[in-house]
Amino acid sequence: MDPQPAAGPEPGQVTDRNLALELVRVTEAAAIAASRWIGLGRKNDADGAAVEAMRHAFDTVAIAGTVVIGEGEMDEAPMLFIGEKVGSGGPEMDIAVDPLEGTTLTAKGGPNAIATVALAHRGGFLHAPDIYMDKIAVGGGLPDGVVDLDATVGENLRNLARARKCEVSDLVACILDRDRHKELIAKTREAGARIMLISDGDVAGVIATAIPDSEVNIYMGSGGAPEGVLAAAALRCIGGQMQGRLLYEDDAQIERARSMGVNEPKHKYTVTEMATGDVMFAATGVTSGAMLRGVRRFGGGAVTHSVVMRSKSGTVRFIEGHHNFSTKTWVTS
Repeated sequence: MDPQPAAGPEPGQVTDRNLALELVRVTEAAAIAASRWIGLGRKNDADGAAVEAMRHAFDTVAIAGTVVIGEGEMDEAPMLFIGEKVGSGGPEMDIAVDPLEGTTLTAKGGPNAIATVALAHRGGFLHAPDIYMDKIAVGGGLPDGVVDLDATVGENLRNLARARKCEVSDLVACILDRDRHKELIAKTREAGARIMLISDGDVAGVIATAIPDSEVNIYMGSGGAPEGVLAAAALRCIGGQMQGRLLYEDDAQIERARSMGVNEPKHKYTVTEMATGDVMFAATGVTSGAMLRGVRRFGGGAVTHSVVMRSKSGTVRFIEGHHNFSTKTWVTS
């Protein structure tokens, strides 16, 4: 008897592969909308444009999505708010979004601004409130536990150098340039590692540890907790280690975290605790950086550069998109 062919999707059925590519269309829309504001010094306008374009693009994605990681609470920027429903109907999915990661970078025309979104089945993401998270991350192919939030800066750098069979002086640490990181920066330099200070964009900073050509070996320091979950989603797909611990300024933030299901305030989260199951991640460059080229606009259109990843297959695809504005209803000139 001839073997039966493998069952394919029914007409109109959404497959995981379709969803992964649909996510790119969502981030492309946000990046193109934000690119109109590059260098104009108006970060809220750029953020608002990205949010509205992403929201509109989600209307064509065949999922019943719920935003569990949104953006904008802390600085009252426009947002895709936590609990918002997106998609045109289909499988129930949790969504993590940052329509414009690097609003200040966009406003100043700086590098590494991206539009990003991650998707998982219901319950796949840590419901992190918009507070700070202490983070440490390295790329793939290293022994488990090579770095740890509870170790000293020097210990982490020496352990990483040993695992990579190099000297500490060969390592580059990516750290957000903030006053709160003065001691971290001093200890990193004291240990002998070099530092790449970034003004914004810690999702891209974490992902850079897993990109061979980025020259970043480790990410350290505190940044937004929602961005930490997005970065963890990317590392689930591309490979890498990350730990995160929520940082609270007062009891009200602890209570808010508990209301979102975080019952162990001091817990040290791993990548798989922040993003579990089958995870998909997509990002499109708004301004050029180590991972993605920025939007290149021309008369009547634009070129975008995106990445899409899936944890299930481990596939990472880079996609160059050529867009004709006359056929896209969501584009504003």
